[in-house]
Amino acid sequence: MTSIVVTPPAGEPVTVADMRAHLRLTGPDEDAILTEFLVAARHHVERSTRRALITQAWRLYLDAWSDGRIVKLPVAPVQSVDQITVFASDGIGQTLDAGDWTLERGGEPVRLRIKPGAGGPSTGLNGVEIDFTAGYGAAESDVPASYRQAIRLLAAHWFEHREAGMDTAMASLPHGLDRLLSTVRVPLL
Repeated sequence: MTSIVVTPPAGEPVTVADMRAHLRLTGPDEDAILTEFLVAARHHVERSTRRALITQAWRLYLDAWSDGRIVKLPVAPVQSVDQITVFASDGIGQTLDAGDWTLERGGEPVRLRIKPGAGGPSTGLNGVEIDFTAGYGAAESDVPASYRQAIRLLAAHWFEHREAGMDTAMASLPHGLDRLLSTVRVPLL
């Protein structure tokens, strides 16, 4: 099972202006580096929690259906399953009808139940592609405050400790970040 981001988020959960205010910066001189820190911090939070914060398109590749035809999606929250394609041995894909699956959002990880007889992959590798949309929403206000705070903490830590060799820079993550994120991780598949 492999998953990739097909379409990255159009924005970030924390704006550069918000980060400037958090750091008490008065001008735009550091905006370029703040942007990089914010993107990196979002990536870190998303990977640590196995969540998509801002709306983004994902693709999951499977070799075959799992037992019971239940597929656990690798990130949460899932907004929709957009398309499921199964490939025959000749490499030609067949798109399943939306009625051939059910998205079960009741737990985490979110599960996808494929109806029996609804197409089976014939190729040995990556015979199934599942395209889905994940994230809390398109706007920064859609993202829960605890994630936005974690991003601010991490980006501020990297902003303040850019030099290697300092005792505080040696701590790769700011104090309290693990507590913010430990209760919201999606379980491993």
